[in-house]
Amino acid sequence: MRHLIAQITKFGIVGVLAAVIDFGILNALVKFAHMNNVVAGTISFLIALAFNYILSMKMVFTHRDDMAKWMEMFIFAVSAALGLLMNDVIIWLATINLPSDAVYTMHSTYILYTNIGKVVATVVVAVWNFIIRKVFLDAPNSTISASRLERSLSHRIGRWSMNHNPFGSRT
Repeated sequence: MRHLIAQITKFGIVGVLAAVIDFGILNALVKFAHMNNVVAGTISFLIALAFNYILSMKMVFTHRDDMAKWMEMFIFAVSAALGLLMNDVIIWLATINLPSDAVYTMHSTYILYTNIGKVVATVVVAVWNFIIRKVFLDAPNSTISASRLERSLSHRIGRWSMNHNPFGSRT
């Protein structure tokens, strides 16, 4: 349990740093470039995602020895795409009731609603990311029995990926 709390804490620190990047870029694009909030949110999300991936895989999660690197990256990419979809839908919903030209005519309100949506999206996507990464990408705890590990979906996916490389080599 102590390990999980420490891991959640580290994930939170990395997440806060990524959120600062995400919110900063989002607000700069919406406020100064008058960019659509979903387009700006997509750009800021992707930049923050790259930062988050690098730090969380170095500081928070441990690479699974029973999973090929290509599968780790594939799972991360799929979960990130779903996270981006959640992010964009929530930001879009936050301003759906505003006029289509609100980015110009109601600029302050548009920014406020965008940020409220972004806060909700950040929480939802952070929970999503932690669960997916913990279940599929984090090395199993040493206290897990061998039989339980063998039955786990993440282990079976990992073992399969070690034997089926779409890129030709066995990595």
